[in-house]
Amino acid sequence: MAGYIVYWPGEQVKKLKKAGDTGPIRVVLGSIHAKMPAISSVKPGDVVYPVTLEKGVLQVLARLPVERVESAFDYLLRETGDRRAALIPRGVAYEEMWSTGPIFLCGDEIRYYENPEELPPAVTRVEYLAARRPAAHLAHEEPFNCCAKTAVSGSGGSPIRPRPIPAEKIPSLLFGSSKAKQKPLKLNAQGKLTSLSLAGVTRRMSDETKLYFDTLFDGET
Repeated sequence: MAGYIVYWPGEQVKKLKKAGDTGPIRVVLGSIHAKMPAISSVKPGDVVYPVTLEKGVLQVLARLPVERVESAFDYLLRETGDRRAALIPRGVAYEEMWSTGPIFLCGDEIRYYENPEELPPAVTRVEYLAARRPAAHLAHEEPFNCCAKTAVSGSGGSPIRPRPIPAEKIPSLLFGSSKAKQKPLKLNAQGKLTSLSLAGVTRRMSDETKLYFDTLFDGET
């Protein structure tokens, strides 16, 4: 069971606060862009910890034990009723309404079809939103970046709230794809964490770092 941190930028945290979203956390989404980095390494049984940086302090926002890994498209369509700019999987034709009328976007081609009769054979057709059922959901279930690709979800997530890590603890936290590659987070010239220290990639943590992160959730249900 591996642990990972993923960075949520300040604007995402503000969005959740404005929406009154305190969890429990249900999903973490990854995209093909660095702002919402890929989470393709995460597997069922792993644990993901979204983090943010607030006035230079590293804040652990939530703990999500992963039960399911799937395409962001499938998760969003099922849990919110809309794909919300998630990447369309191969073999799926997704109907949207444009000013010129309905069109089908195909996940395995960089093109769209205005005439459904011209669609490639053996594609799964997802009809226009009006024919689907929007579902009640939490703000964090909506991607904060386009091109969402992967969703990792679970039913045992924690509440979403900041849990600060003391500055003196930061140098002992190690991250890397293997034990031989584990290193502390990079600090700037003033010895401080910055968004560049955290953003861009999903980081696997050492076993000791994961144990420490878990202590931040002691006593929570």
